[in-house]
Amino acid sequence: MRVVIAGAGSVGRSIAQELLGNGHQVLLIDKDADDVQASRVPEASWLLADACEIAALEEARLEASDVVVAATGDDKANLVISLLAKTEFGVPRTVARVNNPKNEWMFDESWGVDVAVSTPRLMTALIEEAVSIGDLVRIFEFQQGQVSMVEITLPEASPFAGRRVGDIAWPADTVLVAIIREQRPLAPTADDAMEIGDELLFITTNESEQHLQQVVAPGDRPKTVESQF
Repeated sequence: MRVVIAGAGSVGRSIAQELLGNGHQVLLIDKDADDVQASRVPEASWLLADACEIAALEEARLEASDVVVAATGDDKANLVISLLAKTEFGVPRTVARVNNPKNEWMFDESWGVDVAVSTPRLMTALIEEAVSIGDLVRIFEFQQGQVSMVEITLPEASPFAGRRVGDIAWPADTVLVAIIREQRPLAPTADDAMEIGDELLFITTNESEQHLQQVVAPGDRPKTVESQF
């Protein structure tokens, strides 16, 4: 997979290193000469240019990329890069970094953004997840289909403690995708029994969240911490 990353700061370089480690081809673009130092990520290709300019994106051969990541520290630039990538070059998938949570509402399909990642929102969700037992915490929201990843830590009062996964009828459009137990992830099977303190990860629709909360942990109120991804 060929990935073009606009923004070669610490975030962009970290993403590049992860992708390169997984065998992908990466091009980093930045207009700051101090950040464009090939020695920092020698396995990547580098381009010193302004990614908000069409000429620079043409030089980067954006039309030949599978994914474009707008990872600069400027939300306006990330929106422009995503829009150009989608409308001018037909990039299949765009991922944009949201620096200011107040700007999240703009990071959608109208600006060419397929996936928006808000670090402040994500950190808030993870903090809530770490301290809440029995509360439904929305970890990620997938923009395309009004579908979310949510987490519930099984409280002592849950009627599901000790029951087999296969014996439970989850709410409509809800899938149990993982159980985290003693800091280890488990792929749930029908024969697995749930235990008090298990962290249950679900993929569900936004409409089913309240029902899921009521089923798994009656009496607790859902937290609607949102982090789009």
